[in-house]
Amino acid sequence: MEHTIAVTTQAERKVTDTKSLPFGKVPTEHMFMAEYRDGKWHNAQVVPFHELTLSPLALCLHYGQTVFEGMKAFAMKDGNVNVFRIDKHYDRFNKSLDRMCMPRVPEKLFRDAIMQLVALDSDWVPRDEDGSLYVRPFMIATEDRIGVKVSDEYLFMVVASPAFQYYTKPLRVKVETTYIRSAAGGTGTAKCGGNYGGAFYPTAMAREAGYDQVLWTDALHHEFIEESGTMNAMFCIDGVLITPELSGTILDGVTRDSLLAIARAKGLKVEERQISYNELVDAFEAGKRVVAFGAGTAAVVAPIEIIAIGHKEYTCYTGPDAIMYTLQKELLDIRQGLVPDVFKWNNVIPQP
Repeated sequence: MEHTIAVTTQAERKVTDTKSLPFGKVPTEHMFMAEYRDGKWHNAQVVPFHELTLSPLALCLHYGQTVFEGMKAFAMKDGNVNVFRIDKHYDRFNKSLDRMCMPRVPEKLFRDAIMQLVALDSDWVPRDEDGSLYVRPFMIATEDRIGVKVSDEYLFMVVASPAFQYYTKPLRVKVETTYIRSAAGGTGTAKCGGNYGGAFYPTAMAREAGYDQVLWTDALHHEFIEESGTMNAMFCIDGVLITPELSGTILDGVTRDSLLAIARAKGLKVEERQISYNELVDAFEAGKRVVAFGAGTAAVVAPIEIIAIGHKEYTCYTGPDAIMYTLQKELLDIRQGLVPDVFKWNNVIPQP
């Protein structure tokens, strides 16, 4: 099905100093909107950013039908703007929609919405090396009815905001063995609002204890590492890059996938498998160098300095030669067009 997106005229940019903006607080001038009703998509348009009018009876407010993605656009060395890995984000977005019983977004509509919004607000893409434009596609159920049911009406939107380094220092994390993020058969692979809301309480408890994030463990044994806060977890032990496998309870992270592809292309040994916190303890106790980091769209690579396991804290290696920095630089170089895009990940916005 073909979709025509109505694009508003260019507005004057409201902010000139994006570097000083806190993450996710100030949107660009425009946003994309499309309505789903009667089994079809309607009114696809890029419009000035504005508040929404939503019925208090809207089903998204009561039963959790909310799905989102996190993407980024980057300034390239040649002056163009690149939206990174649209295809991978599109696939994951629709898998999340499937799991939450929401209608899929047509690929052309998804791609055109993002490319046209970023093109219109391209002046917002920071030119700093550590800057990017964070792009947030999302969908909510809008049918106004109190009653447990699948909504028949939805709103698909895309908004954007400039972003810089998410974490400014290495993290202190705590292995969580009481609360869980997801269980087998649950919504762990879906990027839906409930997964994040349910994580707030144990994360708040960890912060009260002096930690930045938690390392989630599996629901059955409370032993095998799954994710770190809002990121995928990665470790390097004895020169091997290890990350939990996609077992159905963790998010199929785009940054995770990108870093693994880069690592394999560089000839590094990579293992996607279960990793117990006891394996980490054994490595620490044996005096091995353990590199640990989170990988996600917002943070990209977030070094972990301290891992608390039980009542003991262990120190990870965060020196300048740690493999996480090499992988991070390679990923950034691809996004900025400093090295050939051999993986075909970049989506360069055509110049007018």
